Amino acid sequence: MSARNRMKTPGTNVPVPQDDSEARETIRDIGDLNRDALRIEAELNDKIAALQEDYGALGEPIRDQVLAKQEGLKMFAEANRARLTNGGKVKFHRFSTGMISWRLRPAKVTIRGKDAVIEAIKSAKLGKKFLRVKEEVNKDAMLEEDNRKIAGAIQGVTIGSDGEDFIVEPHETELAEAQS
Repeated sequence: MSARNRMKTPGTNVPVPQDDSEARETIRDIGDLNRDALRIEAELNDKIAALQEDYGALGEPIRDQVLAKQEGLKMFAEANRARLTNGGKVKFHRFSTGMISWRLRPAKVTIRGKDAVIEAIKSAKLGKKFLRVKEEVNKDAMLEEDNRKIAGAIQGVTIGSDGEDFIVEPHETELAEAQS
């Protein structure tokens, strides 16, 4: 065995066009196959939509019954909350058929008119308390052609290749209307 390691590349079992004519035919075949796949997907989506509509209509009265029963159970639970929660010591009650519980939703902040809110915070001199400055790396600047070499020299920064894709775009032509 030689000092060099030899690797065999797996053989491919795909048809390779042998000339321009075969390449044109392959591109046309790809276009035909893409259109066949699109037709199948469209048919599938039509069938899914019909099934969703049919079964959705069947499920609607059941969902309405569940909501009504949940609302009635909630009214019962609220009226009997002290007894069910042992005077408020727990936030749940187990029945033999299942459990009910009360959960507090976490607090949340909703901002409307972000710029106006920021200005109000600044004018109230609450900036240190309610505003933060966020530093982040500007990757777009690093990718600019003039900056790539400099950015790549920074420890922890790697500028990857843009890569190259092989793309096949079969021409799609619409049928012309028949002229009378």
